[in-house]
Amino acid sequence: MRLSIQVISAISRGLGVLAAALLFSAVLSVSHMVFVRYALGWSTVWQTEYTAYAIVAATFLGAPWVLIVRGHVNVDILQIAAPAPVRLVMQMLAALASLLFVALLAYAGWVHFEEAWANGWTSETVWAVPLWMPLLPMPVGTVMLALQYVAEIMRLALDGADPVDHEPVLFSDTAEEARP
Repeated sequence: MRLSIQVISAISRGLGVLAAALLFSAVLSVSHMVFVRYALGWSTVWQTEYTAYAIVAATFLGAPWVLIVRGHVNVDILQIAAPAPVRLVMQMLAALASLLFVALLAYAGWVHFEEAWANGWTSETVWAVPLWMPLLPMPVGTVMLALQYVAEIMRLALDGADPVDHEPVLFSDTAEEARP
């Protein structure tokens, strides 16, 4: 079970790196757009659309890594006050509810991606991007987020409730080291 947690977490970290690269490419795209538009006086075709797609892709693909480092919004005032057994139940229920939501989002993302693929949809811009490309990060990111929630549930079952006075660990070699 620990190996599964480590593998899922490693893939999530890899997607986090990909998300960072996409954000960096969006910055480069905007910089290119500004230079081309204002320094050269040319019109732009692809930069705005690419930047929007890259930021959305980074959001979905980076979500599993954000879960690892506990960056998602969390109201934990009751968890802080609760004893460890109650805190464990609360964390399990929160993870299960989140898993259900993310699984539904993954399904909807897949249906939307599959429609764009099957029908050959393209964006209504000069660039005319096949829409399956910018839609693919949604089901990929949400499926990985669901798997990361499964890993989180397994970790809670093995290790018990998280301590309430922890700081997020941004980088580590194993899933166990990422948790205080």
